[in-house]
Amino acid sequence: MPQTKGVERKRGNQLGFWFFRTAVRFFGLGGSYGLLYFVGLYYLIVDRPLVAASLAYTRRRFPEHGTIRQLFDVYLLFVSQGKSLIDRYAVAAGYKDMAIDIRGYEEIKRLSDEGKGFVLLTAHVGNWQVAMTALSRLGQTVYLMMRPEDNAAVKKALHIDKEEENVKIISTDDSLNGVLEAMKAIKNGHIVSIMGDRTYGFSSTEALFLGGKVHFPFGAFSLASAVQCPVVVFLSAKTGVNRYIVDVSRIIPAPAGVRGKKDEEIGVALQEFADVLEAYVKVYPFQWFAFRDVWKSNE
Repeated sequence: MPQTKGVERKRGNQLGFWFFRTAVRFFGLGGSYGLLYFVGLYYLIVDRPLVAASLAYTRRRFPEHGTIRQLFDVYLLFVSQGKSLIDRYAVAAGYKDMAIDIRGYEEIKRLSDEGKGFVLLTAHVGNWQVAMTALSRLGQTVYLMMRPEDNAAVKKALHIDKEEENVKIISTDDSLNGVLEAMKAIKNGHIVSIMGDRTYGFSSTEALFLGGKVHFPFGAFSLASAVQCPVVVFLSAKTGVNRYIVDVSRIIPAPAGVRGKKDEEIGVALQEFADVLEAYVKVYPFQWFAFRDVWKSNE
């Protein structure tokens, strides 16, 4: 799965994170959220590339909305992501009052108790950093396959690359994109988490999503096929000021069979993931933070 090096505009800086960190300290989560309505308006006015990319989604999610209403949808999306960023900082800084409800916990607990590793396939939805804390009760090590974070301000404020006792990082920057290390972790009964809604230049195939064809990376299913483990879809959503729901109820079996048949099964599994993601955005339309025109780009 070769990876291309793209250049992305970096958003977020030390001053911005200091400002919201101070706001959380003095006004709490709810109070700091109020500032986001001004920040969201700023990005809506000045960041045209971000607005255009976001409109590609809101126009498909809300085809019945007119131009002004769709711009307002983008604004709400920006505010929602700001709340997610504040929550990430709060949890990283030691905030303990975040309530997390889990759907489907019994089945992944059974896998854990049997010592079986699996792939955790997630997306840019809700708040996966906050939601990941819910998995600590399993007592398993979670390996995150991720690119090194290249925005120093985000990295420092959110501790994205910080390895905790039960969370490890597998870098996808080596020649095999961390595949061998991931296979070893699963065979040892651990969890490997992969982001599945943007390709980042990795090998991909098309699936239908919100009425159009989108390239989704299929590495999670190739990995699951190689070690014959299930793929657990891992999605989260913010449902209150200090409450999240984590859904791990959808488990996709490992694709199997000879090569030709296996490729076909991988495509079927990928479409199942796309269907799960589409069902999610229909319920939580302002909590998918891909911020790409995924119907046109393969990124």
